[in-house]
Amino acid sequence: MYNMIDALILGWFNGSDAFGAAGIGGTVMNLFLFILTGACTGVCVILSYLYGKDDLKTFHREFFHAVFFGGLFTIFISIGFIFLSEPLLRLIQTPDSLIGLTSSYLHIILGGLIVCFANNLLAAVLRAVGNTLATLIFLGISIFTNLLLDIWFVAGLSLGISGAAWATILSQFIAAALSGIHLKIKYPQLMIHREDLRVDPALLMQTIRFASASALQQASIYIGKLLVQSVVNRLGTASINAYTAATRIEAFANSFGDSGSAAESVFIGQNTGAGNYKRAENGFRNGFRMMAALGMVMALLLFLSASPLCRLALPKDNLSSLSPAVYYLRVVAFFYPLCFIGCANVGYFQGTGHIHVPAVCSALQLSLRVILSWFLTRRMGLAGVALATGAGWALAVSMHLFARKFYSAPSL
Repeated sequence: MYNMIDALILGWFNGSDAFGAAGIGGTVMNLFLFILTGACTGVCVILSYLYGKDDLKTFHREFFHAVFFGGLFTIFISIGFIFLSEPLLRLIQTPDSLIGLTSSYLHIILGGLIVCFANNLLAAVLRAVGNTLATLIFLGISIFTNLLLDIWFVAGLSLGISGAAWATILSQFIAAALSGIHLKIKYPQLMIHREDLRVDPALLMQTIRFASASALQQASIYIGKLLVQSVVNRLGTASINAYTAATRIEAFANSFGDSGSAAESVFIGQNTGAGNYKRAENGFRNGFRMMAALGMVMALLLFLSASPLCRLALPKDNLSSLSPAVYYLRVVAFFYPLCFIGCANVGYFQGTGHIHVPAVCSALQLSLRVILSWFLTRRMGLAGVALATGAGWALAVSMHLFARKFYSAPSL
Protein backbone atom coordinates (compact mmCIF):
# COMPACT_ATOMS: atom_id res chain seq x y z
CA MET A 1 0.00 0.00 0.00
CA TYR A 2 2.85 2.42 0.78
CA ASN A 3 4.34 2.24 -2.71
CA MET A 4 0.96 2.01 -4.40
CA ILE A 5 -0.09 5.27 -2.75
CA ASP A 6 3.23 6.90 -3.68
CA ALA A 7 2.87 5.86 -7.32
CA LEU A 8 -0.77 6.97 -7.57
CA ILE A 9 -0.19 10.42 -6.05
CA LEU A 10 2.92 10.97 -8.17
CA GLY A 11 1.08 9.84 -11.30
CA TRP A 12 -1.81 12.20 -10.65
CA PHE A 13 0.27 15.28 -9.77
CA ASN A 14 3.67 14.75 -11.47
CA GLY A 15 2.89 12.73 -14.60
CA SER A 16 3.92 9.41 -16.11
CA ASP A 17 7.71 9.75 -15.61
CA ALA A 18 7.33 10.12 -11.84
CA PHE A 19 4.81 7.26 -11.85
CA GLY A 20 7.23 4.98 -13.71
CA ALA A 21 10.14 6.01 -11.46
CA ALA A 22 8.10 5.21 -8.34
CA GLY A 23 7.22 1.84 -9.85
CA ILE A 24 10.85 0.92 -10.54
CA GLY A 25 11.94 2.40 -7.21
CA GLY A 26 9.24 0.43 -5.45
CA THR A 27 10.50 -2.82 -6.96
CA VAL A 28 14.04 -2.08 -5.73
CA MET A 29 12.75 -0.79 -2.37
CA ASN A 30 10.73 -3.94 -1.82
CA LEU A 31 13.85 -6.06 -2.23
CA PHE A 32 15.35 -4.45 0.88
CA LEU A 33 12.11 -4.12 2.79
CA PHE A 34 11.28 -7.77 2.31
CA ILE A 35 14.78 -8.88 3.27
CA LEU A 36 14.08 -7.14 6.59
CA THR A 37 10.51 -8.44 6.73
CA GLY A 38 11.76 -11.95 6.02
CA ALA A 39 14.38 -11.72 8.74
CA CYS A 40 11.74 -10.48 11.20
CA THR A 41 9.46 -13.37 10.17
CA GLY A 42 12.24 -15.81 11.06
CA VAL A 43 12.59 -14.13 14.45
CA CYS A 44 8.80 -14.19 14.87
CA VAL A 45 8.79 -17.98 14.42
CA ILE A 46 11.32 -18.39 17.26
CA LEU A 47 9.49 -15.91 19.49
CA SER A 48 6.09 -17.54 18.92
CA TYR A 49 7.59 -20.94 19.80
CA LEU A 50 9.15 -19.56 23.00
CA TYR A 51 5.93 -17.78 23.93
CA GLY A 52 3.94 -20.97 23.45
CA LYS A 53 6.53 -22.79 25.57
CA ASP A 54 6.21 -20.06 28.26
CA ASP A 55 9.99 -19.55 28.20
CA LEU A 56 10.09 -15.77 28.71
CA LYS A 57 13.74 -15.75 29.83
CA THR A 58 14.88 -17.01 26.42
CA PHE A 59 12.22 -14.83 24.76
CA HIS A 60 13.92 -11.71 26.22
CA ARG A 61 17.36 -12.80 25.00
CA GLU A 62 16.01 -13.57 21.53
CA PHE A 63 14.37 -10.13 21.42
CA PHE A 64 17.74 -8.53 22.31
CA HIS A 65 19.61 -10.50 19.62
CA ALA A 66 17.05 -9.41 17.03
CA VAL A 67 17.26 -5.72 18.03
CA PHE A 68 21.04 -5.49 18.25
CA PHE A 69 22.26 -7.66 15.39
CA GLY A 70 19.27 -6.87 13.15
CA GLY A 71 19.90 -3.16 13.65
CA LEU A 72 23.59 -3.52 12.74
CA PHE A 73 22.71 -5.51 9.61
CA THR A 74 20.13 -2.91 8.57
CA ILE A 75 22.60 -0.04 8.93
CA PHE A 76 25.16 -1.98 6.88
CA ILE A 77 22.86 -2.63 3.91
CA SER A 78 21.38 0.88 4.17
CA ILE A 79 24.76 2.59 3.75
CA GLY A 80 26.08 0.09 1.20
CA PHE A 81 23.18 0.24 -1.20
CA ILE A 82 22.79 4.01 -1.11
CA PHE A 83 26.06 4.03 -3.07
CA LEU A 84 25.05 1.08 -5.24
CA SER A 85 21.53 2.22 -6.13
CA GLU A 86 22.41 3.93 -9.43
CA PRO A 87 24.56 1.02 -10.74
CA LEU A 88 21.73 -1.32 -9.77
CA LEU A 89 19.22 0.77 -11.72
CA ARG A 90 21.46 0.66 -14.79
CA LEU A 91 21.90 -3.07 -14.35
CA ILE A 92 18.14 -3.62 -14.63
CA GLN A 93 18.07 -1.45 -17.78
CA THR A 94 16.18 1.51 -16.32
CA PRO A 95 15.64 4.18 -19.00
CA ASP A 96 18.06 7.11 -18.64
CA SER A 97 15.14 9.53 -18.31
CA LEU A 98 14.00 7.78 -15.10
CA ILE A 99 17.33 7.10 -13.34
CA GLY A 100 17.59 10.52 -11.64
CA LEU A 101 14.04 10.43 -10.28
CA THR A 102 14.31 6.81 -9.15
CA SER A 103 17.68 7.43 -7.42
CA SER A 104 16.22 10.36 -5.46
CA TYR A 105 13.39 8.14 -4.23
CA LEU A 106 15.69 5.26 -3.28
CA HIS A 107 18.29 7.35 -1.44
CA ILE A 108 15.68 8.57 1.04
CA ILE A 109 14.03 5.15 1.42
CA LEU A 110 17.37 3.40 1.98
CA GLY A 111 18.50 6.14 4.38
CA GLY A 112 15.42 5.48 6.50
CA LEU A 113 15.66 1.70 6.36
CA ILE A 114 16.38 1.46 10.11
CA VAL A 115 12.89 2.91 10.74
CA CYS A 116 11.35 0.23 8.54
CA PHE A 117 13.31 -2.44 10.42
CA ALA A 118 12.10 -1.16 13.80
CA ASN A 119 8.51 -1.14 12.55
CA ASN A 120 8.70 -4.70 11.22
CA LEU A 121 10.48 -6.11 14.27
CA LEU A 122 8.07 -4.61 16.80
CA ALA A 123 5.12 -5.78 14.70
CA ALA A 124 6.69 -9.27 14.59
CA VAL A 125 6.93 -9.33 18.41
CA LEU A 126 3.26 -8.40 18.73
CA ARG A 127 2.27 -11.05 16.18
CA ALA A 128 4.37 -13.66 17.98
CA VAL A 129 2.23 -13.26 21.11
CA GLY A 130 -0.98 -13.34 19.07
CA ASN A 131 -1.83 -9.61 19.09
CA THR A 132 -2.46 -9.20 15.38
CA LEU A 133 -5.24 -6.65 15.92
CA ALA A 134 -2.86 -4.02 17.32
CA THR A 135 -0.46 -4.40 14.39
CA LEU A 136 -3.38 -4.08 11.95
CA ILE A 137 -4.61 -0.88 13.62
CA PHE A 138 -1.14 0.69 13.68
CA LEU A 139 -0.59 -0.28 10.06
CA GLY A 140 -3.91 1.32 9.09
CA ILE A 141 -2.97 4.54 10.89
CA SER A 142 0.42 4.51 9.17
CA ILE A 143 -1.03 4.00 5.69
CA PHE A 144 -3.60 6.76 6.19
CA THR A 145 -0.80 9.06 7.42
CA ASN A 146 1.23 8.15 4.35
CA LEU A 147 -1.67 9.18 2.12
CA LEU A 148 -2.08 12.54 3.86
CA LEU A 149 1.66 13.25 3.84
CA ASP A 150 1.90 12.24 0.16
CA ILE A 151 -0.80 14.73 -0.77
CA TRP A 152 0.80 17.45 1.37
CA PHE A 153 4.40 16.88 0.24
CA VAL A 154 3.74 16.09 -3.44
CA ALA A 155 0.69 18.23 -4.26
CA GLY A 156 0.96 20.93 -1.60
CA LEU A 157 4.72 21.51 -1.21
CA SER A 158 5.68 20.31 -4.73
CA LEU A 159 8.46 18.07 -3.38
CA GLY A 160 7.86 15.50 -6.10
CA ILE A 161 9.22 11.99 -5.75
CA SER A 162 11.40 12.95 -2.77
CA GLY A 163 8.27 14.05 -0.90
CA ALA A 164 6.67 10.65 -1.53
CA ALA A 165 9.73 8.89 -0.11
CA TRP A 166 9.74 11.09 3.02
CA ALA A 167 6.04 10.40 3.51
CA THR A 168 6.73 6.65 3.53
CA ILE A 169 9.56 6.92 6.09
CA LEU A 170 7.65 9.24 8.43
CA SER A 171 4.49 7.12 8.34
CA GLN A 172 6.48 3.99 9.15
CA PHE A 173 8.13 5.83 12.05
CA ILE A 174 4.65 6.53 13.45
CA ALA A 175 3.72 2.83 13.18
CA ALA A 176 6.97 1.81 14.92
CA ALA A 177 6.41 4.32 17.74
CA LEU A 178 2.83 3.13 18.30
CA SER A 179 3.93 -0.52 18.37
CA GLY A 180 6.72 0.22 20.85
CA ILE A 181 4.44 2.18 23.18
CA HIS A 182 1.74 -0.50 23.03
CA LEU A 183 4.29 -3.25 23.71
CA LYS A 184 5.69 -1.44 26.74
CA ILE A 185 2.26 -0.66 28.25
CA LYS A 186 0.38 -3.91 27.57
CA TYR A 187 3.25 -6.43 27.64
CA PRO A 188 5.84 -5.16 30.14
CA GLN A 189 6.78 -8.78 30.87
CA LEU A 190 8.14 -9.09 27.31
CA MET A 191 10.51 -6.12 27.47
CA ILE A 192 14.28 -6.59 27.48
CA HIS A 193 16.02 -6.26 30.87
CA ARG A 194 19.62 -5.36 31.67
CA GLU A 195 20.55 -8.99 32.38
CA ASP A 196 19.38 -9.92 28.86
CA LEU A 197 22.03 -7.71 27.21
CA ARG A 198 24.50 -10.51 26.53
CA VAL A 199 25.24 -12.71 23.57
CA ASP A 200 24.10 -16.34 23.72
CA PRO A 201 26.14 -18.07 20.93
CA ALA A 202 23.69 -20.96 20.46
CA LEU A 203 20.65 -18.68 20.37
CA LEU A 204 22.46 -16.24 18.08
CA MET A 205 23.24 -19.00 15.59
CA GLN A 206 19.61 -20.13 15.64
CA THR A 207 18.49 -16.55 15.12
CA ILE A 208 20.87 -16.11 12.18
CA ARG A 209 19.78 -19.43 10.68
CA PHE A 210 16.05 -18.66 10.87
CA ALA A 211 16.34 -14.98 9.93
CA SER A 212 18.68 -15.62 6.99
CA ALA A 213 16.58 -18.48 5.58
CA SER A 214 13.39 -16.42 5.75
CA ALA A 215 15.17 -13.33 4.41
CA LEU A 216 16.60 -15.42 1.55
CA GLN A 217 13.10 -16.56 0.65
CA GLN A 218 11.79 -12.99 0.54
CA ALA A 219 14.94 -11.70 -1.19
CA SER A 220 14.70 -14.35 -3.90
CA ILE A 221 11.13 -13.22 -4.62
CA TYR A 222 12.21 -9.62 -5.17
CA ILE A 223 15.49 -10.44 -6.90
CA GLY A 224 13.31 -12.39 -9.32
CA LYS A 225 10.97 -9.40 -9.63
CA LEU A 226 13.95 -7.12 -10.25
CA LEU A 227 15.10 -9.40 -13.06
CA VAL A 228 11.58 -9.49 -14.49
CA GLN A 229 11.50 -5.69 -14.19
CA SER A 230 14.68 -5.56 -16.29
CA VAL A 231 12.89 -7.60 -18.97
CA VAL A 232 9.88 -5.24 -18.86
CA ASN A 233 12.17 -2.17 -18.97
CA ARG A 234 13.29 -3.21 -22.46
CA LEU A 235 9.71 -2.76 -23.69
CA GLY A 236 9.65 1.02 -23.08
CA THR A 237 7.92 3.52 -20.79
CA ALA A 238 4.35 2.53 -21.75
CA SER A 239 4.97 -1.08 -20.74
CA ILE A 240 6.81 0.02 -17.59
CA ASN A 241 3.77 2.06 -16.54
CA ALA A 242 1.39 -0.78 -17.41
CA TYR A 243 3.48 -3.23 -15.38
CA THR A 244 3.75 -0.77 -12.50
CA ALA A 245 -0.02 -0.33 -12.32
CA ALA A 246 -0.83 -4.04 -12.71
CA THR A 247 1.77 -5.27 -10.22
CA ARG A 248 0.71 -2.71 -7.59
CA ILE A 249 -2.81 -4.13 -7.81
CA GLU A 250 -1.40 -7.65 -7.82
CA ALA A 251 0.78 -6.88 -4.79
CA PHE A 252 -2.27 -5.67 -2.88
CA ALA A 253 -4.05 -8.94 -3.67
CA ASN A 254 -0.94 -10.95 -2.75
CA SER A 255 -0.77 -9.28 0.65
CA PHE A 256 -3.80 -11.31 1.75
CA GLY A 257 -1.88 -14.50 0.96
CA ASP A 258 1.22 -13.24 2.77
CA SER A 259 -0.88 -12.31 5.80
CA GLY A 260 -2.50 -15.74 5.88
CA SER A 261 0.93 -17.34 5.71
CA ALA A 262 2.17 -15.21 8.63
CA ALA A 263 -0.92 -16.03 10.70
CA GLU A 264 -0.45 -19.76 10.11
CA SER A 265 3.23 -19.67 11.03
CA VAL A 266 2.48 -17.93 14.36
CA PHE A 267 -0.41 -20.28 15.20
CA ILE A 268 1.63 -23.37 14.36
CA GLY A 269 4.73 -22.00 16.14
CA GLN A 270 2.85 -21.26 19.38
CA ASN A 271 1.16 -24.66 19.46
CA THR A 272 4.40 -26.44 18.57
CA GLY A 273 6.10 -24.65 21.46
CA ALA A 274 3.26 -25.75 23.77
CA GLY A 275 3.64 -29.35 22.55
CA ASN A 276 0.13 -29.36 21.06
CA TYR A 277 1.08 -30.87 17.69
CA LYS A 278 -2.42 -32.10 16.85
CA ARG A 279 -3.86 -28.59 17.21
CA ALA A 280 -1.03 -27.20 15.07
CA GLU A 281 -1.81 -29.73 12.31
CA ASN A 282 -5.55 -29.02 12.47
CA GLY A 283 -4.80 -25.30 12.27
CA PHE A 284 -2.80 -25.87 9.10
CA ARG A 285 -5.57 -27.94 7.49
CA ASN A 286 -8.21 -25.30 8.22
CA GLY A 287 -5.88 -22.53 7.09
CA PHE A 288 -5.13 -24.40 3.87
CA ARG A 289 -8.83 -24.68 3.01
CA MET A 290 -9.45 -21.02 3.82
CA MET A 291 -6.47 -19.87 1.73
CA ALA A 292 -7.49 -22.00 -1.26
CA ALA A 293 -11.03 -20.54 -1.13
CA LEU A 294 -9.69 -17.00 -0.76
CA GLY A 295 -7.41 -17.56 -3.75
CA MET A 296 -10.40 -18.49 -5.92
CA VAL A 297 -12.36 -15.44 -4.73
CA MET A 298 -9.37 -13.17 -5.40
CA ALA A 299 -8.92 -14.66 -8.87
CA LEU A 300 -12.54 -13.89 -9.75
CA LEU A 301 -12.35 -10.35 -8.37
CA LEU A 302 -9.13 -9.57 -10.24
CA PHE A 303 -10.46 -10.90 -13.53
CA LEU A 304 -13.77 -9.03 -13.34
CA SER A 305 -12.43 -5.73 -12.00
CA ALA A 306 -9.15 -5.56 -13.95
CA SER A 307 -10.21 -2.68 -16.19
CA PRO A 308 -11.57 -0.24 -13.56
CA LEU A 309 -8.67 -1.02 -11.19
CA CYS A 310 -6.09 -0.32 -13.89
CA ARG A 311 -7.85 2.91 -14.87
CA LEU A 312 -7.62 3.99 -11.25
CA ALA A 313 -3.96 2.99 -10.91
CA LEU A 314 -2.66 4.56 -14.14
CA PRO A 315 -1.91 8.27 -14.61
CA LYS A 316 -4.61 10.09 -16.55
CA ASP A 317 -2.17 11.01 -19.34
CA ASN A 318 -1.04 7.40 -19.91
CA LEU A 319 -4.10 5.45 -20.98
CA SER A 320 -2.06 3.78 -23.76
CA SER A 321 -0.83 1.45 -21.00
CA LEU A 322 -4.36 0.41 -20.04
CA SER A 323 -4.83 -2.52 -22.41
CA PRO A 324 -1.57 -4.38 -21.58
CA ALA A 325 -2.11 -3.79 -17.85
CA VAL A 326 -5.64 -5.25 -17.99
CA TYR A 327 -4.48 -8.19 -20.09
CA TYR A 328 -1.68 -8.94 -17.61
CA LEU A 329 -4.08 -8.97 -14.64
CA ARG A 330 -6.64 -11.17 -16.36
CA VAL A 331 -4.04 -13.75 -17.35
CA VAL A 332 -2.37 -13.88 -13.92
CA ALA A 333 -5.80 -14.12 -12.20
CA PHE A 334 -6.22 -17.69 -13.48
CA PHE A 335 -3.26 -18.78 -11.34
CA TYR A 336 -4.23 -17.07 -8.09
CA PRO A 337 -5.51 -20.20 -6.27
CA LEU A 338 -2.00 -21.65 -6.70
CA CYS A 339 -0.48 -18.48 -5.22
CA PHE A 340 -2.63 -18.71 -2.08
CA ILE A 341 -2.13 -22.46 -1.67
CA GLY A 342 1.61 -21.82 -1.86
CA CYS A 343 1.31 -19.19 0.89
CA ALA A 344 -0.50 -21.70 3.12
CA ASN A 345 2.31 -24.21 2.64
CA VAL A 346 4.94 -21.57 3.42
CA GLY A 347 3.17 -20.81 6.71
CA TYR A 348 3.30 -24.51 7.62
CA PHE A 349 7.03 -24.90 6.94
CA GLN A 350 7.88 -21.69 8.78
CA GLY A 351 5.75 -22.54 11.82
CA THR A 352 7.28 -26.00 12.19
CA GLY A 353 10.81 -24.62 11.89
CA HIS A 354 11.60 -26.03 8.41
CA ILE A 355 12.23 -22.51 7.24
CA HIS A 356 14.76 -23.50 4.55
CA VAL A 357 12.12 -25.35 2.50
CA PRO A 358 10.17 -22.28 1.28
CA ALA A 359 13.50 -20.49 0.67
CA VAL A 360 14.68 -23.21 -1.73
CA CYS A 361 11.27 -23.47 -3.41
CA SER A 362 11.07 -19.69 -3.90
CA ALA A 363 14.51 -19.53 -5.46
CA LEU A 364 13.72 -22.30 -7.94
CA GLN A 365 10.26 -21.04 -8.91
CA LEU A 366 11.59 -17.54 -9.48
CA SER A 367 14.41 -18.84 -11.64
CA LEU A 368 11.77 -20.46 -13.84
CA ARG A 369 9.72 -17.26 -13.79
CA VAL A 370 12.64 -15.09 -14.95
CA ILE A 371 13.69 -17.51 -17.71
CA LEU A 372 10.16 -17.85 -19.07
CA SER A 373 9.59 -14.07 -18.88
CA TRP A 374 12.71 -13.45 -20.94
CA PHE A 375 11.51 -15.69 -23.76
CA LEU A 376 7.75 -15.10 -23.66
CA THR A 377 7.81 -11.27 -23.60
CA ARG A 378 9.44 -11.20 -27.03
CA ARG A 379 6.20 -12.44 -28.58
CA MET A 380 3.52 -11.85 -25.94
CA GLY A 381 4.58 -8.68 -24.10
CA LEU A 382 3.32 -8.41 -20.51
CA ALA A 383 1.02 -11.42 -20.95
CA GLY A 384 4.20 -13.50 -21.19
CA VAL A 385 5.25 -12.24 -17.75
CA ALA A 386 1.85 -13.26 -16.37
CA LEU A 387 2.15 -16.78 -17.80
CA ALA A 388 5.66 -17.08 -16.39
CA THR A 389 4.36 -16.00 -12.97
CA GLY A 390 1.67 -18.69 -13.03
CA ALA A 391 4.17 -21.36 -14.07
CA GLY A 392 6.41 -20.37 -11.15
CA TRP A 393 3.53 -20.68 -8.66
CA ALA A 394 2.64 -24.12 -10.06
CA LEU A 395 6.23 -25.30 -9.61
CA ALA A 396 6.38 -23.98 -6.02
CA VAL A 397 3.16 -25.76 -5.00
CA SER A 398 4.39 -29.03 -6.53
CA MET A 399 7.64 -28.76 -4.59
CA HIS A 400 5.78 -27.95 -1.35
CA LEU A 401 3.60 -31.04 -1.68
CA PHE A 402 6.67 -33.18 -2.31
CA ALA A 403 8.55 -31.68 0.66
CA ARG A 404 5.60 -32.27 3.02
CA LYS A 405 6.34 -36.02 2.82
CA PHE A 406 9.78 -35.50 4.32
CA TYR A 407 9.30 -32.50 6.65
CA SER A 408 6.24 -33.25 8.76
CA ALA A 409 7.84 -33.29 12.24
CA PRO A 410 8.74 -29.97 13.95
CA SER A 411 12.45 -29.03 13.89
CA LEU A 412 12.38 -26.34 16.63
